[in-house]
Amino acid sequence: MFQIKIIPHTLLFKRPARTSRGIYTGHKVWYVVFQDKEDESHYGIGECAPIPDLSFEYNARYAGRLASICKITEEIQRIDMRLLRHYPSILFGLETAMWHYRQRSWQLWGSTPFSRGKEGITINGLVWMGDHAAMMDQIQSLLSRGFRCIKLKIGAMSFDRELDLLRFIRSRYTAKEVTLRVDANGNFEYKDVMDKLHQLAELDIHSIEQPIQDGQWSNMSELCAASPLPVALDEELIGVIHPAGKRKMLEIIRPQYIILKPSLHGGITGCEEWSEAAEEMGIEWWVTSALESNIGLNSIAQWCATFDNTLPQGLGTGTLYTNNIPIPLEIRGEQLWFDPEGNFPDRSEYFSGYE
Repeated sequence: MFQIKIIPHTLLFKRPARTSRGIYTGHKVWYVVFQDKEDESHYGIGECAPIPDLSFEYNARYAGRLASICKITEEIQRIDMRLLRHYPSILFGLETAMWHYRQRSWQLWGSTPFSRGKEGITINGLVWMGDHAAMMDQIQSLLSRGFRCIKLKIGAMSFDRELDLLRFIRSRYTAKEVTLRVDANGNFEYKDVMDKLHQLAELDIHSIEQPIQDGQWSNMSELCAASPLPVALDEELIGVIHPAGKRKMLEIIRPQYIILKPSLHGGITGCEEWSEAAEEMGIEWWVTSALESNIGLNSIAQWCATFDNTLPQGLGTGTLYTNNIPIPLEIRGEQLWFDPEGNFPDRSEYFSGYE
Protein backbone atom coordinates (compact mmCIF):
# COMPACT_ATOMS: atom_id res chain seq x y z
CA MET A 1 0.00 0.00 0.00
CA PHE A 2 1.35 3.42 -0.91
CA GLN A 3 0.51 6.95 0.05
CA ILE A 4 1.34 10.01 -2.07
CA LYS A 5 3.10 13.15 -0.98
CA ILE A 6 3.14 16.28 -3.16
CA ILE A 7 6.19 18.56 -3.09
CA PRO A 8 5.94 21.87 -4.99
CA HIS A 9 9.20 23.33 -6.28
CA THR A 10 10.17 26.29 -8.46
CA LEU A 11 13.00 25.61 -10.87
CA LEU A 12 15.17 28.67 -11.52
CA PHE A 13 16.62 29.27 -14.97
CA LYS A 14 20.33 30.02 -15.23
CA ARG A 15 19.36 32.78 -17.65
CA PRO A 16 15.93 33.94 -18.80
CA ALA A 17 14.49 31.53 -21.38
CA ARG A 18 12.78 33.34 -24.22
CA THR A 19 9.99 31.57 -26.06
CA SER A 20 7.19 32.65 -28.41
CA ARG A 21 4.94 32.78 -25.31
CA GLY A 22 7.12 35.05 -23.24
CA ILE A 23 10.25 34.99 -21.10
CA TYR A 24 10.62 32.43 -18.30
CA THR A 25 12.79 33.02 -15.23
CA GLY A 26 11.30 30.17 -13.20
CA HIS A 27 9.20 27.07 -13.73
CA LYS A 28 6.79 25.79 -11.06
CA VAL A 29 6.66 21.99 -10.86
CA TRP A 30 5.19 19.46 -8.44
CA TYR A 31 6.97 16.25 -7.42
CA VAL A 32 4.71 13.34 -6.49
CA VAL A 33 6.27 10.82 -4.13
CA PHE A 34 4.74 7.35 -3.77
CA GLN A 35 5.71 6.08 -0.32
CA ASP A 36 5.09 2.55 0.95
CA LYS A 37 3.22 2.81 4.23
CA GLU A 38 5.32 0.11 5.91
CA ASP A 39 8.73 0.52 4.24
CA GLU A 40 10.25 4.02 4.02
CA SER A 41 12.99 2.77 1.68
CA HIS A 42 10.36 1.83 -0.91
CA TYR A 43 9.29 4.91 -2.84
CA GLY A 44 8.85 6.34 -6.33
CA ILE A 45 9.12 9.92 -7.60
CA GLY A 46 7.49 11.54 -10.61
CA GLU A 47 7.27 15.10 -11.86
CA CYS A 48 4.23 17.13 -12.88
CA ALA A 49 5.58 20.03 -14.91
CA PRO A 50 2.84 21.94 -16.75
CA ILE A 51 3.85 24.88 -18.92
CA PRO A 52 1.81 28.09 -18.51
CA ASP A 53 -0.07 29.13 -21.67
CA LEU A 54 0.70 25.77 -23.29
CA SER A 55 -0.52 22.93 -21.05
CA PHE A 56 -4.26 22.90 -21.66
CA GLU A 57 -5.07 21.63 -18.14
CA TYR A 58 -3.05 24.30 -16.34
CA ASN A 59 -4.88 27.07 -14.47
CA ALA A 60 -5.22 28.52 -10.97
CA ARG A 61 -6.90 25.31 -9.78
CA TYR A 62 -4.05 23.02 -10.88
CA ALA A 63 -2.55 22.39 -7.42
CA GLY A 64 -5.95 21.59 -5.92
CA ARG A 65 -6.83 19.28 -8.79
CA LEU A 66 -3.49 17.49 -8.41
CA ALA A 67 -4.20 16.95 -4.71
CA SER A 68 -7.65 15.53 -5.47
CA ILE A 69 -6.30 13.18 -8.12
CA CYS A 70 -3.54 11.97 -5.81
CA LYS A 71 -6.13 11.28 -3.11
CA ILE A 72 -8.20 9.20 -5.54
CA THR A 73 -5.06 7.36 -6.68
CA GLU A 74 -4.22 6.54 -3.06
CA GLU A 75 -7.72 5.22 -2.44
CA ILE A 76 -7.85 2.92 -5.47
CA GLN A 77 -4.11 2.10 -5.45
CA ARG A 78 -3.84 2.46 -9.21
CA ILE A 79 -3.85 5.09 -11.95
CA ASP A 80 -7.26 5.81 -13.44
CA MET A 81 -6.59 6.44 -17.14
CA ARG A 82 -10.18 7.47 -17.78
CA LEU A 83 -9.78 10.33 -15.33
CA LEU A 84 -6.22 11.30 -16.16
CA ARG A 85 -6.50 11.52 -19.94
CA HIS A 86 -7.64 15.10 -19.41
CA TYR A 87 -4.55 15.98 -17.32
CA PRO A 88 -1.44 14.91 -19.26
CA SER A 89 1.18 16.52 -17.01
CA ILE A 90 -0.41 14.93 -13.92
CA LEU A 91 -0.66 11.58 -15.70
CA PHE A 92 3.01 11.77 -16.63
CA GLY A 93 4.02 12.48 -13.04
CA LEU A 94 1.88 9.74 -11.53
CA GLU A 95 2.63 7.01 -14.06
CA THR A 96 6.40 7.57 -13.87
CA ALA A 97 6.27 7.69 -10.06
CA MET A 98 4.42 4.37 -10.21
CA TRP A 99 7.10 2.88 -12.49
CA HIS A 100 9.81 4.07 -10.11
CA TYR A 101 7.89 2.65 -7.15
CA ARG A 102 7.45 -0.74 -8.82
CA GLN A 103 10.97 -0.98 -10.23
CA ARG A 104 12.65 0.33 -7.04
CA SER A 105 15.20 1.81 -9.41
CA TRP A 106 15.84 4.92 -11.48
CA GLN A 107 16.27 2.52 -14.42
CA LEU A 108 12.56 2.75 -14.99
CA TRP A 109 12.00 0.69 -18.14
CA GLY A 110 14.26 -2.28 -17.62
CA SER A 111 17.84 -2.75 -18.59
CA THR A 112 18.52 -0.95 -21.89
CA PRO A 113 22.09 -0.08 -22.96
CA PHE A 114 21.24 3.52 -21.97
CA SER A 115 20.01 2.58 -18.49
CA ARG A 116 23.12 0.41 -17.99
CA GLY A 117 25.34 3.37 -18.89
CA LYS A 118 26.68 1.60 -21.98
CA GLU A 119 25.18 3.85 -24.69
CA GLY A 120 24.05 7.45 -24.94
CA ILE A 121 21.02 8.88 -26.70
CA THR A 122 21.84 11.22 -29.58
CA ILE A 123 20.12 14.57 -29.09
CA ASN A 124 19.75 17.83 -30.96
CA GLY A 125 21.40 21.01 -29.74
CA LEU A 126 18.76 23.65 -29.02
CA VAL A 127 19.22 27.32 -29.92
CA TRP A 128 16.88 29.46 -27.84
CA MET A 129 15.23 32.62 -29.12
CA GLY A 130 17.22 35.81 -28.68
CA ASP A 131 18.82 38.58 -30.64
CA HIS A 132 21.10 37.80 -33.57
CA ALA A 133 24.32 37.88 -31.53
CA ALA A 134 22.96 35.70 -28.71
CA MET A 135 21.67 33.08 -31.11
CA MET A 136 24.94 33.11 -33.06
CA ASP A 137 26.86 32.52 -29.82
CA GLN A 138 24.65 29.53 -29.04
CA ILE A 139 25.14 28.07 -32.51
CA GLN A 140 28.92 28.35 -32.35
CA SER A 141 28.98 26.85 -28.86
CA LEU A 142 26.86 23.85 -29.88
CA LEU A 143 28.94 23.19 -32.99
CA SER A 144 32.18 23.39 -31.02
CA ARG A 145 30.81 20.88 -28.51
CA GLY A 146 30.16 18.32 -31.23
CA PHE A 147 26.43 18.62 -31.94
CA ARG A 148 25.55 17.49 -35.44
CA CYS A 149 21.83 18.19 -35.21
CA ILE A 150 20.94 21.80 -34.43
CA LYS A 151 17.41 23.04 -33.75
CA LEU A 152 16.60 26.75 -33.91
CA LYS A 153 13.52 28.31 -32.41
CA ILE A 154 12.52 30.99 -34.90
CA GLY A 155 10.08 33.88 -34.75
CA ALA A 156 11.93 36.11 -32.29
CA MET A 157 13.24 38.49 -34.97
CA SER A 158 12.83 39.15 -38.66
CA PHE A 159 12.73 36.10 -40.89
CA ASP A 160 15.64 37.45 -42.96
CA ARG A 161 17.84 37.65 -39.89
CA GLU A 162 16.93 34.09 -38.98
CA LEU A 163 17.81 32.98 -42.49
CA ASP A 164 21.21 34.63 -41.98
CA LEU A 165 21.84 32.37 -38.98
CA LEU A 166 20.91 29.28 -40.94
CA ARG A 167 23.05 30.39 -43.89
CA PHE A 168 25.98 30.81 -41.49
CA ILE A 169 25.76 27.14 -40.55
CA ARG A 170 25.21 25.97 -44.11
CA SER A 171 28.19 27.98 -45.36
CA ARG A 172 30.38 25.82 -43.14
CA TYR A 173 28.59 22.48 -42.93
CA THR A 174 26.67 20.47 -45.49
CA ALA A 175 23.39 18.73 -44.67
CA LYS A 176 25.34 15.47 -44.33
CA GLU A 177 27.59 17.07 -41.73
CA VAL A 178 25.00 19.02 -39.71
CA THR A 179 21.26 18.44 -39.62
CA LEU A 180 19.18 21.61 -39.19
CA ARG A 181 15.73 21.67 -37.65
CA VAL A 182 13.61 24.78 -37.08
CA ASP A 183 10.67 25.32 -34.76
CA ALA A 184 8.24 28.06 -35.76
CA ASN A 185 5.88 27.50 -32.79
CA GLY A 186 2.95 28.40 -35.06
CA ASN A 187 4.33 31.89 -35.77
CA PHE A 188 3.89 31.95 -39.57
CA GLU A 189 0.76 33.22 -41.29
CA TYR A 190 -0.85 30.76 -43.67
CA LYS A 191 -1.02 33.32 -46.47
CA ASP A 192 2.78 33.64 -46.77
CA VAL A 193 4.07 30.45 -45.13
CA MET A 194 4.76 28.61 -48.38
CA ASP A 195 7.21 31.27 -49.55
CA LYS A 196 9.09 30.94 -46.27
CA LEU A 197 9.12 27.16 -46.54
CA HIS A 198 10.70 27.40 -50.00
CA GLN A 199 13.41 29.72 -48.66
CA LEU A 200 14.13 27.30 -45.82
CA ALA A 201 14.19 24.33 -48.19
CA GLU A 202 17.04 25.99 -50.12
CA LEU A 203 19.15 25.55 -46.98
CA ASP A 204 18.53 21.78 -46.73
CA ILE A 205 16.46 22.06 -43.55
CA HIS A 206 15.55 18.67 -42.12
CA SER A 207 12.09 19.70 -40.88
CA ILE A 208 10.01 22.56 -39.55
CA GLU A 209 7.91 22.20 -36.41
CA GLN A 210 4.43 23.67 -36.32
CA PRO A 211 4.76 26.29 -39.10
CA ILE A 212 1.25 27.70 -38.49
CA GLN A 213 -0.94 27.80 -35.41
CA ASP A 214 -2.55 24.55 -34.34
CA GLY A 215 -6.22 23.82 -34.93
CA GLN A 216 -6.16 24.58 -38.66
CA TRP A 217 -6.34 20.97 -39.79
CA SER A 218 -7.35 21.68 -43.39
CA ASN A 219 -4.63 24.29 -43.91
CA MET A 220 -2.03 22.14 -42.18
CA SER A 221 -3.00 19.19 -44.36
CA GLU A 222 -2.45 21.28 -47.49
CA LEU A 223 0.93 22.42 -46.16
CA CYS A 224 2.11 18.91 -45.37
CA ALA A 225 1.12 17.76 -48.88
CA ALA A 226 2.76 20.67 -50.71
CA SER A 227 5.67 21.74 -48.47
CA PRO A 228 9.16 21.51 -50.01
CA LEU A 229 10.49 20.39 -46.61
CA PRO A 230 9.04 17.96 -44.06
CA VAL A 231 6.58 19.24 -41.46
CA ALA A 232 6.59 18.07 -37.84
CA LEU A 233 3.57 18.53 -35.58
CA ASP A 234 4.04 19.62 -31.97
CA GLU A 235 1.41 21.95 -30.47
CA GLU A 236 -1.12 20.32 -32.80
CA LEU A 237 -1.08 17.23 -30.56
CA ILE A 238 -2.02 19.11 -27.39
CA GLY A 239 -5.55 18.44 -26.22
CA VAL A 240 -6.19 15.49 -28.56
CA ILE A 241 -6.66 12.89 -25.84
CA HIS A 242 -8.51 9.84 -27.21
CA PRO A 243 -6.96 7.23 -29.56
CA ALA A 244 -9.70 7.68 -32.16
CA GLY A 245 -9.14 11.44 -32.21
CA LYS A 246 -5.40 10.98 -32.58
CA ARG A 247 -5.82 8.70 -35.57
CA LYS A 248 -8.36 11.03 -37.14
CA MET A 249 -6.04 14.01 -36.89
CA LEU A 250 -3.08 12.13 -38.33
CA GLU A 251 -5.20 10.76 -41.16
CA ILE A 252 -6.42 14.25 -42.08
CA ILE A 253 -3.14 16.16 -41.79
CA ARG A 254 -0.65 13.41 -42.74
CA PRO A 255 2.49 15.12 -41.39
CA GLN A 256 5.94 13.76 -42.11
CA TYR A 257 6.82 13.77 -38.39
CA ILE A 258 5.24 14.18 -34.98
CA ILE A 259 7.10 15.21 -31.84
CA LEU A 260 6.15 13.51 -28.59
CA LYS A 261 6.28 15.39 -25.30
CA PRO A 262 4.82 13.26 -22.48
CA SER A 263 4.02 16.23 -20.19
CA LEU A 264 1.96 17.81 -22.96
CA HIS A 265 0.78 14.93 -25.14
CA GLY A 266 -0.84 12.45 -22.79
CA GLY A 267 1.90 11.14 -20.56
CA ILE A 268 3.87 8.04 -21.50
CA THR A 269 0.63 6.14 -22.18
CA GLY A 270 -0.74 8.81 -24.50
CA CYS A 271 2.56 9.19 -26.36
CA GLU A 272 2.67 5.45 -27.01
CA GLU A 273 -0.78 5.76 -28.57
CA TRP A 274 0.52 8.57 -30.77
CA SER A 275 3.60 6.62 -31.85
CA GLU A 276 1.65 3.47 -32.64
CA ALA A 277 -0.85 5.38 -34.78
CA ALA A 278 1.92 7.28 -36.53
CA GLU A 279 3.91 4.17 -37.36
CA GLU A 280 0.85 2.51 -38.88
CA MET A 281 0.60 5.48 -41.27
CA GLY A 282 4.31 5.68 -42.07
CA ILE A 283 4.78 8.87 -40.02
CA GLU A 284 8.10 9.16 -38.20
CA TRP A 285 8.51 10.63 -34.71
CA TRP A 286 10.97 11.66 -32.06
CA VAL A 287 10.75 12.47 -28.35
CA THR A 288 11.33 15.82 -26.66
CA SER A 289 11.35 16.92 -23.05
CA ALA A 290 9.41 20.06 -22.12
CA LEU A 291 11.29 22.03 -19.45
CA GLU A 292 11.14 19.26 -16.85
CA SER A 293 13.85 18.96 -14.21
CA ASN A 294 16.12 15.91 -14.19
CA ILE A 295 13.36 13.87 -12.54
CA GLY A 296 11.10 14.19 -15.58
CA LEU A 297 13.99 14.17 -18.04
CA ASN A 298 15.25 10.87 -16.67
CA SER A 299 11.79 9.32 -17.00
CA ILE A 300 11.47 10.46 -20.61
CA ALA A 301 14.99 9.36 -21.51
CA GLN A 302 14.61 5.93 -19.88
CA TRP A 303 11.37 5.40 -21.84
CA CYS A 304 12.81 6.78 -25.08
CA ALA A 305 15.73 4.34 -24.85
CA THR A 306 13.36 1.37 -25.13
CA PHE A 307 12.68 2.22 -28.80
CA ASP A 308 14.88 1.60 -31.82
CA ASN A 309 14.57 5.22 -32.92
CA THR A 310 17.75 6.55 -34.53
CA LEU A 311 16.58 10.15 -35.01
CA PRO A 312 18.21 12.73 -32.72
CA GLN A 313 15.91 13.29 -29.75
CA GLY A 314 15.18 16.56 -27.92
CA LEU A 315 16.39 15.64 -24.43
CA GLY A 316 18.83 18.35 -23.41
CA THR A 317 16.82 20.64 -21.14
CA GLY A 318 18.23 19.29 -17.87
CA THR A 319 21.08 21.84 -17.97
CA LEU A 320 18.81 24.91 -17.86
CA TYR A 321 18.38 25.28 -14.10
CA THR A 322 20.47 26.46 -11.16
CA ASN A 323 18.60 24.20 -8.71
CA ASN A 324 18.01 21.04 -10.72
CA ILE A 325 17.63 17.68 -8.99
CA PRO A 326 21.05 15.91 -9.09
CA ILE A 327 20.29 12.78 -11.07
CA PRO A 328 23.42 11.52 -12.91
CA LEU A 329 22.45 12.58 -16.42
CA GLU A 330 25.24 14.10 -18.47
CA ILE A 331 25.57 15.49 -21.98
CA ARG A 332 28.76 14.23 -23.62
CA GLY A 333 29.25 15.71 -27.07
CA GLU A 334 25.89 15.27 -28.79
CA GLN A 335 24.61 12.49 -26.55
CA LEU A 336 22.75 12.25 -23.26
CA TRP A 337 24.20 9.63 -20.90
CA PHE A 338 22.92 8.04 -17.69
CA ASP A 339 25.24 6.74 -14.96
CA PRO A 340 23.57 3.92 -12.99
CA GLU A 341 26.40 4.02 -10.46
CA GLY A 342 26.10 7.77 -9.86
CA ASN A 343 24.62 9.62 -6.91
CA PHE A 344 20.82 9.79 -6.81
CA PRO A 345 18.59 12.01 -4.63
CA ASP A 346 17.38 10.45 -1.40
CA ARG A 347 13.67 10.98 -0.84
CA SER A 348 13.84 11.52 2.90
CA GLU A 349 16.83 13.86 2.88
CA TYR A 350 16.89 15.80 -0.37
CA PHE A 351 13.18 16.33 -0.95
CA SER A 352 12.51 17.33 2.62
CA GLY A 353 14.08 20.67 1.70
CA TYR A 354 11.11 21.50 -0.50
CA GLU A 355 8.33 20.81 1.99
